[in-house]
Amino acid sequence: MAETDSPPDGVINLADVPLEPHGHEGGFEAQFGPVGRLIGTRLLGCRLCVVPPGKKAWPYHAHHAYEELFVILQGEGTLRQPDGRRPVRTGDVIGTPPGSAHAHQLINTFESELRYLAISTMIHPEVMEYPDSGKVAAMAGTAPGGRGPRDLFFIARKRDGVGYWEGEG
Repeated sequence: MAETDSPPDGVINLADVPLEPHGHEGGFEAQFGPVGRLIGTRLLGCRLCVVPPGKKAWPYHAHHAYEELFVILQGEGTLRQPDGRRPVRTGDVIGTPPGSAHAHQLINTFESELRYLAISTMIHPEVMEYPDSGKVAAMAGTAPGGRGPRDLFFIARKRDGVGYWEGEG
C-alpha cells in the first residue's frame, strides 16, 4: 500500500503497519507506524510504537493541547508521571489529559519489546513542556506523523524567555 493511500474501508491490521526507526540517542529508541494516517483519520492521531528493552520513545513531557491515550498491546514497562512510577502491562489503557500535572513517559524496563498504540487528539497549535530539561516546544501546522512542513516548530528553554514587551516599538 502506498504511504498516502488509505484502505478503502478505513481498516488496517496492525501486522500490516510499516515501522520506521525513531531516535537513537542516549536511552531513546523506538519504531513507529503511522496507523491514523494509513486509515485516513484527520482529527485523531494514532501510532503503533515499538520500544526495545531498556529504552524510551520520548522524553518525559506534558502536552497543553493534546489529550493522549495509550493501549499496551504487548509487553511490560513503567509509566512515569508526576506522582511517581507504576508498572504497566499488556491490556492496560492509560489516559493523559492536557496540562503540566499530566506529564508522562513510557519506559520499557523489561527484557522484551514493549508495543503500544499512542492515540491523541490533533488539536493545534500545541505547546509541550519537558520538565527534565526545562524546555518548551511550540508547534503549529502539520500534525506529528504528518509529512508536510510545519508552519512553526520552536524549542527553547523556559529560563531563556523574554518579557512580553521586550523588543516591541
